[in-house]
Amino acid sequence: MGPSTDQVSYGLAVVSLWAPDEEVTAAFYRDVVGLKLASHHGTSYHFDLGGPLLAVLRGAPHPATEATPERFPVVAFKVDDLERALDRLRVANVATPWGVEEQAGVRWVMFHDPAGNLLEFVELS
Repeated sequence: MGPSTDQVSYGLAVVSLWAPDEEVTAAFYRDVVGLKLASHHGTSYHFDLGGPLLAVLRGAPHPATEATPERFPVVAFKVDDLERALDRLRVANVATPWGVEEQAGVRWVMFHDPAGNLLEFVELS
């Protein structure tokens, strides 16, 4: 039996991240990144990403091993002003180990959340 000819539309609904201390990590996403908390159920926090949700759940993050490339964000947040987003990181003393990077008119900065998840702010041209 071959693939169906019916079209299916897909969209992103939820991105999940795990953190040993979900309360501290959720506070980071709310206070430093600036996301709006959509709901909180027990040990899970859900943030509004303009449709899709970012879920922060209790657990140990599992970064990729022997990955190519060695560093790539688990989640990249599109921002309209990278400098303002960077200011939020600076105020909270969040390290940006590789600084601002740029390629083909796209600028980004990578950083870690309190659980160690590698994140990125990216400004598209």
